[in-house]
Amino acid sequence: MDWALRLHGVGNASAVELGSAMATIECDGAPWLTVDCGAEGLTAFQASYGDMPQALFVTHVHLDHVAGFERLFVSAYFDPARRGRVRVYVPAPVVPLLHRRVGDYPNTLAEGGANFWDAFQLIPVSDHFWHDGVRLDVFPTRHHWPDTSFGLRLRGSLVWTGDTRPIPEALARHADAGELVAHDCALQGNPSHSGIEDLEREYPRELLARCVLYHYASAADGEALAARGHRVARPGEVIALRPPLAPWVETP
Repeated sequence: MDWALRLHGVGNASAVELGSAMATIECDGAPWLTVDCGAEGLTAFQASYGDMPQALFVTHVHLDHVAGFERLFVSAYFDPARRGRVRVYVPAPVVPLLHRRVGDYPNTLAEGGANFWDAFQLIPVSDHFWHDGVRLDVFPTRHHWPDTSFGLRLRGSLVWTGDTRPIPEALARHADAGELVAHDCALQGNPSHSGIEDLEREYPRELLARCVLYHYASAADGEALAARGHRVARPGEVIALRPPLAPWVETP
């Protein structure tokens, strides 16, 4: 099987021209698991695949990462083949935050008779979960407030940090098998996001060489990051991944 990462958007919340930070792990050219559901990112997903995501992992609930959920609800709820079957993997502490953000609205449909989560298969997760027989690991990141933001690891293949400050102790454990590391990074850091000087100070050279940087503020900032010798994610880019390592389970 061939694995890849398709970047639907790589910008921060203000960088509309770069798209909201969102990506899909592909297997043999088909969407396998999508990370987050921003508005611009969802549009890019549709442009790439001609359909809506069938399985998602949610890193956190800032609107640039979850604003596409209302459209996703409509597409799933009114399709009998998809209603209740769109898998949404959510770290357990994030579930109530996600519900308050996207699911807690009086009368999901004006005519009543529907709950927001009827459209989905909501799966709360802890430190790992299984998707299509493959184990993925989940780990906390440093963004705003403890237990509100999480990263994702496909062992041996990919680490997606989500929005975060530097997390050297977490990546020492969760990026120790040669994974590509998609890392939040801007030119200047702040209390919620990494800046390039933060990464250069906190991470060893070997890890930086495996990083692809996203969630930056503008195309010009992306060029400035690249000029410092770093790999920078581009909207619509598809990056080949190494196949994930075991464990696997047999699926019917």
